[in-house]
Formats: sequence, C-alpha cells, structure tokens
Amino acid sequence: MRLAIFSDAHGNFDALKQVIKDIDSSDVDAVISLGDNIGYGPESDRVIKKIKALNIPSVQGNHELAVNDEEYLNWFNPAARKSLIKTRNKLSKASLRHISQFEPVITSYGCRFVHGFPPDSPLIYVYQVSEGRKQEAFEEMAERLCFIGHTHTLEIIGYDGKDIEYETLPEGLSRLEPDKKYIINVGSVGQPRDSSNNAKYVIWDSLANSLDVRFLSYDIASVVKKIKAAGLPEEHAVRLW
Repeated sequence: MRLAIFSDAHGNFDALKQVIKDIDSSDVDAVISLGDNIGYGPESDRVIKKIKALNIPSVQGNHELAVNDEEYLNWFNPAARKSLIKTRNKLSKASLRHISQFEPVITSYGCRFVHGFPPDSPLIYVYQVSEGRKQEAFEEMAERLCFIGHTHTLEIIGYDGKDIEYETLPEGLSRLEPDKKYIINVGSVGQPRDSSNNAKYVIWDSLANSLDVRFLSYDIASVVKKIKAAGLPEEHAVRLW
C-alpha cells in the first residue's frame, strides 16, 4: 500500500497542482488530505473543486470548521479571520456543500488521519500538548500511525511504550520502526513555515514501512500576485517566501 498524504494547501492552487502532478507519477494507491484546504491563499474554490473532482477524502481542518460554523472565527487572529471571511464569500455553493461533509477524523488503511491532534481535534496544535497527554493519546490510539498537519512543519514523534522521541522529518526516505507508534506531521502544501518554501507532502509505504517526504517547487511569485490582487492580507503572501 502506497498512500499520499498532504495537508494545509490553503487555497494555493499552484502549489497543489505541482503536488498532484508528482503524486500522479509516483504509483500511489490512494490520497488523503488532512484539511485546511482553504484560507490564506487566493484560490480556495479551485482547490476544493480539484480535490472533489479527484475524489480525495479530506478531514476537517480549523479553517473548514470556521467556514462551517462562524462562531469559530473568533478563534483566529485578525488577519486570518479577515482571510477566512473573504474566502467564505468566494466559495461556490457546491464547494461549501463539499466542505460541510468533512469529518474531524478518518480512520483507514490501519491509520488515523486528523488535522490537529488525535483523537479528532482540528484545533489543537501538537506543541500545545503536554508530554503526559501525548503519552495518553498514543496509548489510547488503536492505530500505529496517526498523520496530522496544522503546524505547517514536518515532524515525526515516536513512542515505544515508554519514551516519546521527537525528530524533524527530512526530505527523502525515512524508515519507521515496526514496534513503535508514530504521530507524523506531513508539513504544508500551500504555506510552509519551516526552512524551505517548497510545497511538501508525504508518501507512506506500508510494505516498506517507510515515509518518502517530497519537496516541490512552484511559482511563488505568481501566487503572491494573486493574493494581493484578491485583497487578502499581505502577510499571507510574504510568508510564502
């Protein structure tokens, strides 16, 4: 089983297009999105239409949650809130209906998929969680692997039944230990917040017990122009660099 997992496309259709192109040439069996397909970027509607057309299942991210229930808009900082309101107003009725169907968690292929933190939170950042709560989450998880996004950074957290270990997930191939549980942060397609501005996603190979982290370049300058033209907060353009 080869599964492509991506997260946080954030309305960046140019970046997503490169990811889909790479996935198409990578002999994968299925694809899953970890949410936050919308917001920040200039083409959220195109992103939703693309994942719908390709039948890519997605969990609910915090941005989809706020579009579905405006009470959650107050959870966001002013710039993100402004971006989300503009985004919601530009989404088609079909896209809004599709987003409303996203669930907080998907369990499939023997894995758990959630935007923020297991078992099913789209809001909690993994770095906000205490060591004790992380240990509880690992022990409560029936699945060996849980894939998350939300922080826009690549990270792998391993648990051997006693100790929790943290590592940055590097580009390329990494092997998983069969006797450990993992929470795996797949980074961001549309707005990375680490040392590389490339679009990122992960391919999990169940037979090889490996992760292949892909870094993909795209036309950032074009997306920056689109963000400014759409009247979205400039900081969301600056962050792309």
